This record gives sequence, structure tokens and C-alpha cells, in this order.
Amino acid sequence: MTEHLKKRFEGGVLTLRLDRPEKKNAMTRGMYDGLAQGLAAAATHDETRVVVLAGGSDFTAGNDLADFATVEDGQPRPGAAFEFLEQIRAFPKPVVAAVRGVAIGIGTTLLLHCDAVVVARQARLQMPFARLALVPEGGSSLLLARRVGTALASWWLMSGEAFSGEDAARAGLALRAVEDDQVEAEAAAIAAQLAALPAAALAETKRLRRAPGQAGGERVMADEREAFSRQLRTPEAQAVFATFLARKKG
Repeated sequence: MTEHLKKRFEGGVLTLRLDRPEKKNAMTRGMYDGLAQGLAAAATHDETRVVVLAGGSDFTAGNDLADFATVEDGQPRPGAAFEFLEQIRAFPKPVVAAVRGVAIGIGTTLLLHCDAVVVARQARLQMPFARLALVPEGGSSLLLARRVGTALASWWLMSGEAFSGEDAARAGLALRAVEDDQVEAEAAAIAAQLAALPAAALAETKRLRRAPGQAGGERVMADEREAFSRQLRTPEAQAVFATFLARKKG
């Protein structure tokens, strides 16, 4: 595990906790790699029945743009983020998310692959891809509309407007919205409840629930990955990253 990702296993529940509070858990490639590895191991570990994703006072501020913009062959490489998204999309066991503070970009889209989301009422969720001259990822261009409806999905993805945890629960993106100091306890209670159920039945239920849209979801995520990588190379995206990096240096 990376230094910015902590894990705890208890009672059949594996908690993967983002631990970079000074950066609001902004995601680096190392953190994505750690999450992907943790999920891959949990998928085949019989004693792991449920995974909880948490982040402390903030879930995640999304990609650390300074790390994300680090180039190879002259271009930014978003591969680690997409590898993690593939892992969570295909993960066969229940996933519970505990969302406090901010959940920006992938911090919101990954919730579409969780089976239960507990969010703080005053949490701030946002998918500002268009504002960054980028495009949606994580299957959100398909899955978000299925979850919250076409009108709201289109607005959130195109405008990049932030919304509250209360809004997320009301729209169906989260299972429950609670007070900030209750989020982790509520998520732990849900995880414990799921961990006590027959594991094979839960896995089969999850498979059946996802099966109707599985092929379409895979195609959409592949298309998003290609479009995202292509958009990163455009002058408008390069300008956004250059402005951000110049501001950081200044």
C-alpha cells in the first residue's frame, strides 16, 4: 500500500482509507495503484466480504493535477486512474462508500460503482470535467443518467456545478445522507450488515443486478478512456494544465 492509503480488516470488512489530508486526499498515481491492488486482492480473498472506501474529513478532491500532468512521451498519462476504475467496475463483492467533505471528479464518478453510499448532508460533490477541458470518465456518461435521470446528469456533467450530499441522496446517487459526524458509523453499520449475509448470494445478486448493462457499460468506459486521453492532448486542455502548474509555481 502507498503511504497515502491505509487499510484495516475487521469482521470480514476491508476498509481502504485515503490518507492525504493536507491535500484533501487529491489522488496520485500511487494512490490509484494502491486502490486497484487492494481491490484485486480483496476480490479473491474469501474472508473479505465487503469493502469500505473512506477518506476522513474529505473523501477526495479528485486528481492531483500536478501529479496527473506529469508527462511521459510528452503527454499526460491518466492510465492509473482508469485501471482503478476498471477494478471497481468489475469488483464482485459489495462496496460501501463513506463520503465527507469534498468528492470531486472521480470522487463522485466512482460512487456509481458502489453498492451503498453514505454521504454527509453538507458534503460537496462535483464533476468539473468540462471546466477542465476534459470529458466524463468512470462510465458516468451512461451510468449517471440511469441513476439520477437524463436532465440532472446532463446538467451536472456539462456545467460542472457542485451539489450537496443532501442533493445526491435525493437524486438517488447516495443511499443515505446523514450528519458529518455520523457518516463513518453509518457506513460501518451497513458494511457489517452486508458482511453477515451469505457471501455467494450477495455476489450473485450483484452480478445479476449489473448484467443487463454490463456490455454497454464496458463499451462506454472504453470510449470515455479514449476520448479522455484524446482530449488531454488538445490545446484547450494543455492551456488549463499550464495555467494550473504556473499558479502552483507562483
